[in-house]
Amino acid sequence: MRIRACYTFCESKRPCLGNQEASNMRSNLGQAPRRTARILVCLVFLVIPYGLAAPPTEGAAEMTLTLTSTSFENGTEIPRRHTCEGEDLSPPLAWSGIPEGAVGLALIVDDPDAPDPAAPKMTWVHWVVYNLPAAAGGLSEGVAFEDLPAETGVGLNDWQRAEYGGPCPPIGRHRYFFKLYALDTRLPDGWQPTKAQLETAIQGHVLARAELMGTYEKQR
Repeated sequence: MRIRACYTFCESKRPCLGNQEASNMRSNLGQAPRRTARILVCLVFLVIPYGLAAPPTEGAAEMTLTLTSTSFENGTEIPRRHTCEGEDLSPPLAWSGIPEGAVGLALIVDDPDAPDPAAPKMTWVHWVVYNLPAAAGGLSEGVAFEDLPAETGVGLNDWQRAEYGGPCPPIGRHRYFFKLYALDTRLPDGWQPTKAQLETAIQGHVLARAELMGTYEKQR
């Protein structure tokens, strides 16, 4: 079909490689550049659709790390049960597209709109988790420390607690970022890092990153 379309394109101008073309090229070399250009256009139409004009983009076949929750979609409101106004349960999380070579995962949940999204002054950290096994596939809702996958560690949030702390904005609607990192290394066991310490430790070891963002504003 592509070859016939190309032939039709050339035929509408003049035959690409017919006898008349050869005769004209011998008798009038001044017109050769224009005719040659038409021939090249035909070749381009044939070559590009089959991907022969350029090599494939490096890494195009690699999977993309994704992070989702069944409780809320990216950019939507986080349900009350995951906040300080509800049961303060961590939301269920699922990940996929782990890159080749990943040894473990790290998770950071923070709020860059503290204390007031109209005039933010700091980023408040809600959860720090590391050495999550890539094969785990996710975390269940309200997962307790003892129910985390084996060898998973929990760092300190800004309440100085090694656990999840849900959204509890003092004013306005805040954004909460769940950030997942696929790492090519394991971090020390029995460690309780802050967000800053974890970010320093994973520098140069991040193979892929995924993000899920939810919002919340206090209802009372």
